[in-house]
Amino acid sequence: MARRPHPDSVKAGRIAARVLGETCEAVRPGAKIISICALAEKRILELGGRPAFPCNVSVNEVAAHYTSPKNDPSVIPDFGVVKVDVGVHINGHIADTARTVDLDGTLDALVDASAEALHEAISFIRPGVTVGEVGAVIERVIKDYGLRPVRELTGHSLKRYALHAGKQIPNVKTRDSTPILAGEYYAIEPFATTGSRVVDSKQMYIFSNNPVDKPLTGVTEKLRLHLRKSYGPLPFASRWIGVSQKGIQLAEELKKLLRAKAIRGYPVLVEKRGGLVSQTEHTVFVSEDGATILTE
Repeated sequence: MARRPHPDSVKAGRIAARVLGETCEAVRPGAKIISICALAEKRILELGGRPAFPCNVSVNEVAAHYTSPKNDPSVIPDFGVVKVDVGVHINGHIADTARTVDLDGTLDALVDASAEALHEAISFIRPGVTVGEVGAVIERVIKDYGLRPVRELTGHSLKRYALHAGKQIPNVKTRDSTPILAGEYYAIEPFATTGSRVVDSKQMYIFSNNPVDKPLTGVTEKLRLHLRKSYGPLPFASRWIGVSQKGIQLAEELKKLLRAKAIRGYPVLVEKRGGLVSQTEHTVFVSEDGATILTE
């Protein structure tokens, strides 16, 4: 009997696809980024899922990991590209999907490069092919558009409550001979750029808990326990965190948790020289016959 995806993964994929479509429709010049993030996360809950990570809305040279902080004044610009990345889970079964919006219709080649690379990669995937071979397909398609694949970012395997479950799908050809196996789930996400490389910025608005049980003290320990109880192993946004006590400096407490390695942070990723970046992503389930898209 052929393997089939878990029903919760299928449901999460359907919700993610619907929310991504609705959210991309809200991406227009002048729209507040914080409102777009909130829309996606609200719709996920309304449709019966839970966010697997904060909605990412990354503009132009920002490649990934931008979600609004509290009171974010940022708005969508008049032109350029916007990456919307949405994650949904049902009982820990995760679907992860993204799309790039071309704001004024002048950057269709950039958008098409990552989209076609994704399509070709998914068509190529079957049990036994290596992750390095999938990366070669992605690299070839993007380079055919005269653009560069972003080698610093990768797709990733998914497991229950694990957004990054150990295996990586590179966006370039590598010698990694790790095989793709039937029964596995992957988020395949080609990134194309007009620039050269993506680096960490100093901004950081997304975090996740580390499995460290070393107790801290005072307010910091209360926050550590609250974050573990509220978000478990999945990423969360700083703007999600409510502080009941007055006078607590949340940013300072998060820095203390980072220093203690109780949490990890995800810096906003940017193209080093300001080059534009596109992203397209689907979650797939690998059966004996190949890859089935769950987020279409």
